Amino acid sequence: MDTMTIIMESIIIGALVGFGVGAGAARMFHAPNVQGMGAFRTFGELNACEGDPISHFSFGLGFLFNSWASVVGAGAFTQDVEHRIIPNWAAAALLSRNRKVEETLHDPKKMAFAGAAIGVVIVTVMNSTAVAIPASLQVIATKVLVPAANWLINPVMPIVFWMAAIDAGQRSGTWATVLGGLSQLVMGNAVPGIVLGILIGKGVDDSGWNHITKTLVVAVVLLFVLSGFFRGFDAKLLNEFHIGVPAGLIEFHKIFGSVVK
Repeated sequence: MDTMTIIMESIIIGALVGFGVGAGAARMFHAPNVQGMGAFRTFGELNACEGDPISHFSFGLGFLFNSWASVVGAGAFTQDVEHRIIPNWAAAALLSRNRKVEETLHDPKKMAFAGAAIGVVIVTVMNSTAVAIPASLQVIATKVLVPAANWLINPVMPIVFWMAAIDAGQRSGTWATVLGGLSQLVMGNAVPGIVLGILIGKGVDDSGWNHITKTLVVAVVLLFVLSGFFRGFDAKLLNEFHIGVPAGLIEFHKIFGSVVK
């Protein structure tokens, strides 16, 4: 397949993906009155940047190199392109001209067209680069960029989000610290827990312990319980304390396809 064909197809795919991602991310700010079309983590990460265009841009940039290396080395896009890079860069582009999130980040129409433009650029550049780079350099790029991106994702990004949570207030800092620690133990990355902690803490600060915040806490607890179970965290925890894993627990895991030792 020649380069021009790849570029033309990348423009079309990037525009379609970016349009949907941008509109979906913005619609989540209008739930439950309007059906959202984005991932919960995307919603949390967009909120964590607090409408600052530089924060949105730098957050997306942090995942760019790992995604780029994946395209160059393996020929596949990571989920970070749709979940993190496109929506955050679309938000950064809009917020750089107007800091009012109600008129930019929360507007599905503006986010859709901004996301389409960002998607065209990102998908086209990544795909054309992957084709242009020789196979020998692809291996080198993968070995250099992936470790560097992994260092950025963990531990640099968790530290940045944790500091932001502490700066947001005592309640947000406490929730983020507790949930971030649990997230690191269960999922191997503290960022999801820290983001959820910020959402819970700020939600309670703004609205108190109402039906929405209580539902959010219950949903977070279920998330950690189910995630820990399917990852076999309960069995690993017993092993760390040198306690034998009961045969009944092992069989229960097998029912759901979660094999533990």
